[in-house]
Amino acid sequence: MNNRVRELRGERGWSQGDLADKLDVSRQTVNAIETGKYDPSLPLAFRIAKLFRLPIETIFQPGKD
Repeated sequence: MNNRVRELRGERGWSQGDLADKLDVSRQTVNAIETGKYDPSLPLAFRIAKLFRLPIETIFQPGKD
């Protein structure tokens, strides 16, 4: 899955730790999502979309499998 989490986080000047705190996950989880090593659960993906105030499909898109 491709995502824009790193880009959106950077636009707000947040560190990975800042975003992790806002989402109540570890910094390692944020890093893994940003690098594509981990696809977030659906509830976490919705929390990310709500935090950035964007539709979920503008943040996450299917990748090439």
